[in-house]
Amino acid sequence: MPKTSLFAEPHFQNDEAARAMLESILWADGPVCPHCGIVDSAYKTKRPGVYRCAEQGCRKDFSVTMKTVMERSHIALHKWLQAFHLMTSSKKGVSAHQLHRTLQIGYEAAWFMAHRIRESMRAGGLSPLGGGGNAVEADETYFGHLEGQPKKGRLGTSNMNTVLTLVERGGSARSFHLDSNRIADIAPILRANLSREAKLMTDEHGSYKEVGREFASHDTVNHSRDEYVRGDAYTNTVEGFYSIFKRGMKGVYQHCAEKHLHRYLSEFDFRYSNRVALGVNDGERRTLAIKGAAGKRLTYRGRH
Repeated sequence: MPKTSLFAEPHFQNDEAARAMLESILWADGPVCPHCGIVDSAYKTKRPGVYRCAEQGCRKDFSVTMKTVMERSHIALHKWLQAFHLMTSSKKGVSAHQLHRTLQIGYEAAWFMAHRIRESMRAGGLSPLGGGGNAVEADETYFGHLEGQPKKGRLGTSNMNTVLTLVERGGSARSFHLDSNRIADIAPILRANLSREAKLMTDEHGSYKEVGREFASHDTVNHSRDEYVRGDAYTNTVEGFYSIFKRGMKGVYQHCAEKHLHRYLSEFDFRYSNRVALGVNDGERRTLAIKGAAGKRLTYRGRH
């Protein structure tokens, strides 16, 4: 691939520099044996990038990509870094076709690579939103069509995928693919992801009414009556998130199978939650995604 100002740095151009960068990110305190978990007790073997655990009961070989989304990949490491950078720095995402053309790899490899990077972006073990009495906006949107439903004709919400997103004002976003917008589906998500100190902001949808009493406050705006802002009560922030999400899904990705929707949601959540407005630049966002690759695998058999 020809050098450009975007990919002129050594770790984007050759595997040796790329591996060194991955090791500096994933092994900040020294090589970590993925077999026994011992840190900084390994030595290099004659094979490039391969270490051997020095612990008496282990003595197994490993590399920095083992037990990450990059394990067993035949794609060059510097191209992995290029892909991480493209997917984390592009506000509305990068299609597999674009990765295929830019990285000069096969389309199927690019498609699967993109899903592996989305898996790296998936967050886990998160603390509740709205701590300290912060405002959290909640709203639903509908996207695509449910599998088994006809594609022809005008789609109604009953045969579209339901997405619920929680956005803390001045903070992060969390999105969920639900079976429906009923209270039985929405309430458990709110209880599991919001602090009881949170100030909940929603529209007039009835599914929020009962569960809203469990938080510090619950304010609503009535969109059906053209009410969009009433003092501090509004859902404009979460609607702005949906605007970016839908422009990306329709303009960049164009098609998303229902079984993969949760991965695309993780991608848009990740970029929103690590945006420039929160002090995270492109390089830092790429590093965070690479750190998220550790301890995760996504195989061809288990890619949904």
